Amino acid sequence: MRSTCLLILATFILQAFSISTSAKGIKVKSENPNIIYILADDLGYGDVKCFNPKGKIPTPNMDEMASNGIMFTDAHTSSAVCTPTRYGILTGRYNWRSSLKSSVLGGYSKSLIRQERITIAEMLKEQGYTTAFIGKWHLGWDWKIKEGANKLNNLDKVQDVDYAAPISNGPSSHGFDYSFGFCGSLDMPPYVWVENDRPTMEPTKITRNIDAKGFWRRGPTGEDFNHTTVLQDVTDKAKGYIEEQAKLKQPFFLYLPLPAPHTPILPTTEFMGKSNTNMYGDFVMQVDDVVRQIRETLKQQGISENTLLVFTSDNGCSPRADFEELAKVKHYPSYNLRGAKADIFEGGHRVPFIVEWPAKALKNYSSNKIICTTDFFATCADLTDYKIKDTEAEDSYSMLPLLLGKDDTPIREYTVHHSINGSFAIRQGDWKLNICPGSAGWSYPKPHEIKKEKLDLPAMQLYNLKEDIGETKNLIAEYPEKALQLKTALKKIILDGRSTPGKVQENEGMDGWKQIQQIIN
Repeated sequence: MRSTCLLILATFILQAFSISTSAKGIKVKSENPNIIYILADDLGYGDVKCFNPKGKIPTPNMDEMASNGIMFTDAHTSSAVCTPTRYGILTGRYNWRSSLKSSVLGGYSKSLIRQERITIAEMLKEQGYTTAFIGKWHLGWDWKIKEGANKLNNLDKVQDVDYAAPISNGPSSHGFDYSFGFCGSLDMPPYVWVENDRPTMEPTKITRNIDAKGFWRRGPTGEDFNHTTVLQDVTDKAKGYIEEQAKLKQPFFLYLPLPAPHTPILPTTEFMGKSNTNMYGDFVMQVDDVVRQIRETLKQQGISENTLLVFTSDNGCSPRADFEELAKVKHYPSYNLRGAKADIFEGGHRVPFIVEWPAKALKNYSSNKIICTTDFFATCADLTDYKIKDTEAEDSYSMLPLLLGKDDTPIREYTVHHSINGSFAIRQGDWKLNICPGSAGWSYPKPHEIKKEKLDLPAMQLYNLKEDIGETKNLIAEYPEKALQLKTALKKIILDGRSTPGKVQENEGMDGWKQIQQIIN
């Protein structure tokens, strides 16, 4: 009897140590890791040394992170441009299921995420996490527009905003307890910090820079907003947040989307000339230093072992990096991939992707399994024992088995890609079908170049990426059955409103959606 009581007592004590109660009364497993997601902006697959050994830009901190974690060599963003990719990361849903079927939002655009759509931050809050967004939002939020609230997606039209009023439908409306950042890209007005829904200052000046690399559009700018220091400002806020959270026993989620190395390409003095390539290369090194600062802060606070740290990019490298200039020093941001940012080709959406979780994940491991940035939601749900509902994360697959090394089988049968003009591609294993001629983006042949030069190109492109990673040989004529099978699978994924198992869901904005007519007809 005494031994039975001791056993019950020991079990109770173990449970007490493994489960704590958050300030909100939610039971939290104490072993749940902190989660930090660092999202670079326009960083190419070939810009990180461990992914491109021939690259000329030193990235020692990303390389060290990879040696202590897992690098995914076949990782993809859900879109070849930034707003759509960010939507997919936070919702676990393909971006083209939202109302935005092509291109990106502007700095004054209204919120893209519907209020009823659960985000990863809201899900993690339910699981007892505190949550924060720090950096570049670019998913729209609702400014208080004084008048003329038209063409809000126009990147060059300055709106008359009441900066004394709080914003609505921003990060706090989508699950973030703390938020600090700006609305669009760093080259889109307004240039105003917004902290916990309120602008930190009303803009008192108008700034503009038309230099090719340091470019930003004309717009209202706050006195406390300096384009040159924004990257470090964001990093300092993130470090401060980590230091504060380390004092608590509650796990935290930090979403840290950086504004770099996107334009304006403004490396600080410390990094100017450091890469021996060009200013873009210097800026990439400054992004690499952000990784150093975050990792060092975690170690200093004694929480690095049980922090799941992710580093990736929102799409491929932008031509603003100056590909010709970089080629002179034999650096190629897309490495051996065709295309770059905005394109349906691999260079548009295949990105560096590194995960470090010293306590549990594999170390110094390279995985060639196909993953997508939409998979972050299901991974975190799996980590925290959250059961995803049918109306949530419709395109998200858990990467946890791959991270832990428990199962090395592919987690995805199909992966859908999307370009800036709304064109589709679908991937299955080694095969990829592009439902368009040309790049469907900014690389040759661009859509308008095909029309202008009257290029006689097939309507679709089929590639075997194992044999032809550079997408140089279109096999559409040789394998029509494979093309038809992939196109049929894509049609089902689109019309089912999901790619994961579950009940059929509805896409937004189906009426007049021109890009899918070639697929579903």
